[in-house]
Amino acid sequence: MSVQIHAVEHTRVVADVPGSLEELLERAGEYIRGPRRAGALHLIEDAYAFAAEAHAGQKRLSGDEYITHPLAVALLLTELRLDEVAIAAALLHDTIEDAGADFKSIQDRFGHEVADLVEGVTKLGMLEITNLEEEQAQSLRKMFLAMARDIRVVMVKLADRLHNIRTVSALPAEKRKRFCDETLEIYAPLAGRLGIFHWKWQLEDGSFRELSPVRYRELAESLDSRREERENLVNEVMEQLRVKLEEAGLDAEVSGRAKHLYSIDRKMREANIE
Repeated sequence: MSVQIHAVEHTRVVADVPGSLEELLERAGEYIRGPRRAGALHLIEDAYAFAAEAHAGQKRLSGDEYITHPLAVALLLTELRLDEVAIAAALLHDTIEDAGADFKSIQDRFGHEVADLVEGVTKLGMLEITNLEEEQAQSLRKMFLAMARDIRVVMVKLADRLHNIRTVSALPAEKRKRFCDETLEIYAPLAGRLGIFHWKWQLEDGSFRELSPVRYRELAESLDSRREERENLVNEVMEQLRVKLEEAGLDAEVSGRAKHLYSIDRKMREANIE
């Protein structure tokens, strides 16, 4: 049994940290165990080498070396403890569309499973989104899930979007707004549907920060000013619940989580309150 207390709090959008191959191998090695471990880490290392060569000389709009993006996407997948095939696909996910690689070269070097994931992510990226009305957005979310024969394709695409939302400020204003609107209507709900709620909140808050920077800053500052008071209240309520549950003979874990800024803003607007 699990009981959650929702604090009126917010999550900060995580800064873009490119990481390194060594960090990626270390993180993956923490949960990929047994006889396949050596081969799994070799696959990841080889995929990184292929991606680094394919993207050599390419820069992101932020000015960073392009390889920092697929590396960051792969690191995000280790948060979900995804396997080496998904991590390799994350490293390679832009090589067909942006670096001139082809399906056969990836399949020959990494096998059909990795190649199929890379191709699936590429196809999702080519899906044209012309209408973000609720009915159309819902259809698109269903289409994403239907097109991805392997759910890992969607997870790679979500990690790709999450890293991009962290660096979206490099886009021109019009593209930035479109990108954030798509994130709120398509990608954040998908993350929620898959139960990846910490990604959902980051996707929403990252978009909110870009679309309404003044409102975002006002809420963040207001919440920060009363952070200690709220934390003390939540801790007090959790302790009371633990005691009552023990007295009732119930084995339960009581936890609290922060409520993020986008959710707070949306509920305040729906209730029409300051």
